[in-house]
Amino acid sequence: MTETVDESIRLDWSTLLPEARDAMVQLESVAHHARLPRELLELVKIRVSQINGCAYCLDMHTKEARNLGEREQRIYALPAWRETPFYTLRERAALDWAEAVTKVSGGVSDALFQALEAQFSAREIAGLTAAIIAINSWNRWAISLKAERPGSYRPDLAR
Repeated sequence: MTETVDESIRLDWSTLLPEARDAMVQLESVAHHARLPRELLELVKIRVSQINGCAYCLDMHTKEARNLGEREQRIYALPAWRETPFYTLRERAALDWAEAVTKVSGGVSDALFQALEAQFSAREIAGLTAAIIAINSWNRWAISLKAERPGSYRPDLAR
């Protein structure tokens, strides 16, 4: 017998607190102002959402990545990005940073930050960090309140 997953929404927080949603959107826009490539940001959002187990955000950002031309192989290999040759040094630095900032209780080493500085400007690092903080926050809204149903994201309606 197969168990079904409860797909009911617990709370539509963005309608109840539109100012919270606006603040989230504003934080996320910081990364775009830092002129980071959308393709890189989608990889980071996917990886963070994998770590946090956010099904809705994984659905959303894998669809967005595909729409930007990302290859399936690179999307599928993200959990093992260190063991594959599919990512550039810049992407590796961003993914390593994303994991450290997401798992911040383990600390963030100076060596990791120096590796990041070798690939990104100070402004880009600030924007990348804002994007990581934002996706972690979106994950927490989505997971705790089940505000969206995984699989329901439609990129054609998102703009």
